[in-house]
Amino acid sequence: MSSSCDPQYAPVGDVSAALMVIDSRLKSIYDSSAQADPEQQQLTDQLIASLGPTGAQDLIDGACTLVYIFMKWLRMAHEDHGKDVIEYVVPSLVAAMRQMPKSIHPEAIPTMAGLVVAAGTGLSPNLWRQQYGDWTKDEMNPLEATALLLAEHINRITDDQDFATRLVSEALSSADEV
Repeated sequence: MSSSCDPQYAPVGDVSAALMVIDSRLKSIYDSSAQADPEQQQLTDQLIASLGPTGAQDLIDGACTLVYIFMKWLRMAHEDHGKDVIEYVVPSLVAAMRQMPKSIHPEAIPTMAGLVVAAGTGLSPNLWRQQYGDWTKDEMNPLEATALLLAEHINRITDDQDFATRLVSEALSSADEV
């Protein structure tokens, strides 16, 4: 039986732009010798400001698609080792978010955890979230942080700082070939 949150019904959004934002954040985290690159931040801010309402929704949908892709990969990796992805990913994700009170209001953490659980069980995160109304401004940073933390988690377990970005880039390339 098909669910109304089945990924086949979900908009993909602008995955490339969402990946660019996440990749930029990852690079700034990994380059400990560099301070926050103001030029890179300005470019990211300009991109987001130039989107308009439709582009902003596409970026949100793209971020949700990243969450889905990352959780699908994590689910397969955990299942290969006889482990439950929800049990191993969600608690550390929630703990990391709780340590980011300036960026993530505590009220947003349950929503982001639910988003990750939805993706981890094979549901579309954006369709799951849509059941509860429109996205709020206070959920934008937490959504970005969720995708970022999942990407960083993947990079850490693969011991490859570019693995998550490459994973999505290769998926986009193979989708373009179809």
